[in-house]
Order: sequence, then structure tokens, then C-alpha cells
Amino acid sequence: MYTGAMQLASRLDNLGTETAFAVSLAAADWAAKGNQVFPFHLGDMNLPTPANVVEAMDRAIADGRTGYCAAAGIAPLREALADDVGARRGLSFAPANVVVQPGGKPVIGKFIQTVMEPGDEVLYPNPGYPIYESQIEYHGGTAVPYRYIETPTGFALDLEYLAAHITPRTKALIYNDLQNPLSSESSAEEMQAVAELAIANDLWVLSDEAYFEMRYSGASHSIASLPGMQDRTVILYTFSKKFAMTGWRLGAAIAPVPVAEMIAKLNTNDESCTAHFVQWAGLEGITGDQSGPVALVDAMRSRRDATVAGVGAIAGMHTACPDATFYLFVNVTGAMHAKGFTDVAEFATAALHSTGVSFCTRRHFGRPQPGETAQYIRLAYSGIDIADITAGLGKLRDWVAS
Repeated sequence: MYTGAMQLASRLDNLGTETAFAVSLAAADWAAKGNQVFPFHLGDMNLPTPANVVEAMDRAIADGRTGYCAAAGIAPLREALADDVGARRGLSFAPANVVVQPGGKPVIGKFIQTVMEPGDEVLYPNPGYPIYESQIEYHGGTAVPYRYIETPTGFALDLEYLAAHITPRTKALIYNDLQNPLSSESSAEEMQAVAELAIANDLWVLSDEAYFEMRYSGASHSIASLPGMQDRTVILYTFSKKFAMTGWRLGAAIAPVPVAEMIAKLNTNDESCTAHFVQWAGLEGITGDQSGPVALVDAMRSRRDATVAGVGAIAGMHTACPDATFYLFVNVTGAMHAKGFTDVAEFATAALHSTGVSFCTRRHFGRPQPGETAQYIRLAYSGIDIADITAGLGKLRDWVAS
């Protein structure tokens, strides 16, 4: 009989989580007490998956596509992804480069397991998606953060800092252009500089392109498209954003064939395959009617504009207007000072209880780095309607001014 004396594996001490979900719990608790909540905290969507994608899933289930399938994914979807991802990036991919995943997130851990030995260093963005740091450390690597600099037009990579933290032990670089939570986008010059560092130091690159098509103006570019980069880059692709399929769990790794083969082997060990009928739905998403994704981006553009306008009316807060993603990373240093707060977590709790506005803070996106003095929050506008955006930020404005 278990007595409580047995120990769990020590490597679990290195496993992080998405602390943004704790913000969801706090918001839900506040709502359960009868209070209105304006949910800017979690990057989920309150828009439906396009009807043609849902109908394709229904057909697949009716046709009996409910059993196992190939670990790397069904052939039609791999071919469609190779064509679509390649065409949008000016690259040529074959189905052998594509490994379907149950979401985009598994690509992170499988990339790390494939290219990193225990003790290797992996560079990752901070602030950034917290699962990068978690997976590096869980698999025995050393997570080395690189940082960004706030500019009048958004955030730029601190390239000198990045270069200074590459050592002989550095094995890989995680690069998230169209970045969560900063919503920043590299200039052509910045992306080229990152590529040159990767090539000069013989680094593998994970290019997280989750928001590649969630953009409102301009055109997205992939670091894999630059000379010398395709053979060292794994692209993280997800259906979650473009097709409002967050809960469906469908994504893919687009990788050099030797890496793709190893990721497919990890699929066999981890989950056998991605849900068969969900893959047929994804195929319809890529090859079928595109009016749903277009309408989704249009809706997000309107929400972005409303959120930027709302923040702009709040004294002591400022943010750039991003061309992509569905986040604002807002500098709230002045507002916190005006309200007498020095701790951004306390500021967030007070804002929730005083206004109902719920948001994540900089601390939810990696450990703060030495020398950070400015204070930031992240507002996600993917799961909140325009009327609530306007009302919530109006309440936040009045509270900060009071």
C-alpha cells in the first residue's frame, strides 16, 4: 500500500507551466461572486471554427475515419501543408518535411528532444511563450534568455545581447517573430542578423510561426526563407489561430527530413497519431473555402483598433499598434506609479477587483531579467467583443484616473 514515502522524478522540478491559466482561475472566481469580468487574459478565441471545417470533420467521422493513421499524419494533409506553407514562404517542401501534431505546442518539446543534448544551451525569447523555457529545462538543457528593447514603434531584439550569450555550448535558438506576448515583428535587417548568428554559430532554429497569417497589414516572412536557413530551421505551424481551432489540437512541424523523421518517431512513442478525423477537418481548412479565415482576421483587426484606442485614452499607459497577432504589450509604468503600486501582480489584482478587467502581466512570460525597470501587462483581444473591450478599458481608464 502506498504510504506517501515514494518519490516522484526529480526532473519534474524543472517542468514549468502556463501561469496565464492561473489568471483565468482568478477571473472565474471573481465572476462566480457575481462580478462582471472583461477577459483580456487568455489568448483563446470566442469566434467559431469556420462551418466548412466543422462539416468536414462530421463527414470524416461518418466515413469511419476514427481509427489510427500514420504517425506523421495523413498523406493528403501533409501534401497540402507542404504546398501551402512552402508557397507562402517562397520555399519548396515535400510531404516528407511535414509531421502533423496534436497542436502547435508539441513541436516545441519534440524539436528540443531531437536536437538538444542534456547540458546544451538553448536561446529563447524573454518575455516570450513560457513553454519554451519549461521544455528546455525539463529535458535537461540550459535555458538562456535573450531580450527585447522597447522602441516608439514596438519592440526590437537586443541583437548585441543575443550575440553575447552564444557560447560553444549553444545548440539551438528559438525564434518567435510575430511574437507572443510582445506582438513585435522583426524588420528585414533584424531577421537577417538573427539568421547570420545562427549560421555563424551552427545553430538549429525553431521558428514559431503561430501568428504568420494572423496579420492586418503587410506581409509575413519566415527566417527559413533566408539563404542557408531552410536546412537548419524547424517551422512550428498551427491551425489554432487562422482557423479558430484552439481546442481541436492540430498543428505541424515543417522540418528538414532527418529531423522530421525523428519527430514522427516521437509521435509514435507519445500519442501514436493526431486524431484522424481532425486531420481531415484541417485539410478542408487549407484547401477549402477561405471566407472564414478572412472574416476572422477582419474581426480581430477591429478588436485591435478598439483595444489600441482604449489603451491610448488611459493616462500612464502606452503601446504600439501591431500589424499582427492579437496581443498588446502595454507599458503601465506611469499608471502604476499614479495608483501607488510597485508590484505589477498587485496592480493586476486591484484592477480586476476594481474594474473587472483581467489581464496577464510581464511575469507570466518568463522570469524577469536583471535591470528591468519598466512594468508591462498583456492584453489579449481574441476572446472579447468590441463592446466589452470599450466598456472594460473605459472602467480601467476611470479607475487609473481616480
